Amino acid sequence: MSETAVVQASSVHPFHEPSRRRRLLKVGAWLVGTALAIVVLNLLGVDVVGWLQDLWDEIKDVPTGYMVAGLALQTGQTFFAGLSYYGILRAAYPGQVEFWPIVTAYAAGVAMNNFLPANIGTFVTLIMFVAIIPACTFAGAIAAYLVQKIFFTIAGTFVYLYLFLSVPGSFKENLGNISENPVTTIFIVAGGAFLIMLLGRVFWKQVKKLWAQAKQGGVILSRPKEYLTRAFLPSFLSWLCKLAVVGIFLAAFAIPVTFESIMWIVGSGSLANVASFTPGAVGITQATNALALDTCCDVARSTTIDYSTAQQLITTAWNIVLAIVLVVSVFGWTGGKLLVSESYTDAKVKVAEQKAQRAEKRAEKRADREESGRGLLRGRRDGEAGEHTAPPAEPDV
Repeated sequence: MSETAVVQASSVHPFHEPSRRRRLLKVGAWLVGTALAIVVLNLLGVDVVGWLQDLWDEIKDVPTGYMVAGLALQTGQTFFAGLSYYGILRAAYPGQVEFWPIVTAYAAGVAMNNFLPANIGTFVTLIMFVAIIPACTFAGAIAAYLVQKIFFTIAGTFVYLYLFLSVPGSFKENLGNISENPVTTIFIVAGGAFLIMLLGRVFWKQVKKLWAQAKQGGVILSRPKEYLTRAFLPSFLSWLCKLAVVGIFLAAFAIPVTFESIMWIVGSGSLANVASFTPGAVGITQATNALALDTCCDVARSTTIDYSTAQQLITTAWNIVLAIVLVVSVFGWTGGKLLVSESYTDAKVKVAEQKAQRAEKRAEKRADREESGRGLLRGRRDGEAGEHTAPPAEPDV
């Protein structure tokens, strides 16, 4: 940020204020402003005080050692995921990418996704990449996002398969005995392959258009060794930290910590995020976690809800604190505030544009189908009319 911005910022925040008295007055003004904001939010129906009270109650229920270990690994989850983005973007834009700004942009998006709907935090991260990397385009940022999600897609598939296979008699109940129904099994496999091929053909044109603009963002895929060490491995470590966080909070509430219980929590949380219409999947996460632990470990619903609520509230609060600390440390208070606020505004525009584009495409497809139907109807009517029309007279020779 320019010196002018710093001078202007010093009139409202205490970081560059040389006078101790004025610094204390400004800090006091901040506290008063925060209190007034909480009062206004409560009057508007946003129970900030209740949320803070719940957070404090949950914090008190978690032993200090578990808390410290859980938050350390939560930090590791964010750090390693940001590191994977750094490896991908550094390969795409050599000489233009710095480590801490990338990690900070990712941390800001993670924090925002905890309380904003529609994964706007992810768009904020991508737009921040565009802002801090000179040659980066939004298409390139999306390509980096898709590359970074390769491992997590594989991991999610593994979790879902494990959950399916861990249910006693899954194949027998859903497919029957394969040896007794070879024809059905072959039909299912062939149908699945055909469906995958059909989907590939439908999306291939769109993929080619996107790749023409975004191939630079995914250039690391053309270097398998670099991809495995700089993108895949950090993503794997981030996922391991996530599993460890779940295990630590399960142990804090005396819930059995097994590979099965952790997989059920991770899988149910993933389903909650997919089906959620609330920011951070609040409420739905607790319901799916309760059902999961009751299914696999016969844990009381009240215990599971206490565990799930504590983990979500504590990690959410920590993600927000971590993001604020990183943004202020890396970009400065004024610069960070400007970058995040502008990225958030642009992210909302991008989300609205994508919704409008999807609605427009649906309308176009509907119009095409209706036009095709009308064309077929006209053709049928013309054919029927031709059958009742006398053939033309033969010309004289």
